[in-house]
Amino acid sequence: MAAMAATTAVLGRSEILGQAIVASPSTSTSVRSSSPFQVNALFNFKKKSAAPAPPAPKKGSAKPSKPSKPTKATAPPANAELAKWYGPDRRIYLPEGLLDKSEIPEYLTGEVAGDYGFDPFGLSKKGEDFDKYRAYELIHARWAMLGAAGFILPEAFNKYGAICGPEAVWFRTGAQLLEGETLKYFGANIPVNLAAAVIAEIVLVGGAEYYRATNKSPLGSDLDRLHPGGAFDPLGLAKDPDQFALLKVKEIKNGRLAMFSMLGFFIQAYVTGEGPVENLAAHLSDPFGNNLLTVLQGGAERAPTL
Repeated sequence: MAAMAATTAVLGRSEILGQAIVASPSTSTSVRSSSPFQVNALFNFKKKSAAPAPPAPKKGSAKPSKPSKPTKATAPPANAELAKWYGPDRRIYLPEGLLDKSEIPEYLTGEVAGDYGFDPFGLSKKGEDFDKYRAYELIHARWAMLGAAGFILPEAFNKYGAICGPEAVWFRTGAQLLEGETLKYFGANIPVNLAAAVIAEIVLVGGAEYYRATNKSPLGSDLDRLHPGGAFDPLGLAKDPDQFALLKVKEIKNGRLAMFSMLGFFIQAYVTGEGPVENLAAHLSDPFGNNLLTVLQGGAERAPTL
């Protein structure tokens, strides 16, 4: 403040407002307040100037410039239906306006089924990680679809007429095996105890996973590790490439839904002590008396048994 007061005393009020400033008795400089140079100099702002253009090379002496490395891009599929799920114009996880396609990571190019451009934790930045997590997700999705069907169908059959054990709820079926009992489906006893079930799972599931991991099986080698094809295609799902690409999208979409469904089944069983079919039937019989809000408020009957 003292320095500014001294400067004001030397220059004068009219000079601060931008009128003529006399630098010395022999030299005078006229500076106008509208000059951007004066404002920048007064407040010590340095405005970046555009970089000068490089000089044109002389004839016969210039070397050809190295072309820039092209960025990876995926051309949109010719099939209009496939273009909805593959390529740069595919559907993304948020609607247009909430998410711009330029915000999608560069490594998510729409080449893989189910790629909506969603990777908030950057798990797939590396190519090897992308392939690994893709395989994990697809395998878990298939198990979840089988598990969701196994949770629902026996309980539904048992509730609406078919005899599938004394209690065909998924967590009580496992308890019966632990107690040494056998299972009953459609009135017939299934001579399978816990030991037999574990052995069958190790041999069948473990054998299939071994063949998948080593890519050597009785059906041939060098097969697709994740999808049917070649000798392992009894239903001919891979005959039409376009249809096969759409089936891959449907599979992963239903698999992701099944994984969330399994999580919901676990939480429902823990809170209510009942299976998903019984929970649904109670809700449909009294939607306002049996729903998420009444359960959280304690108004619905809760009998957790897990």
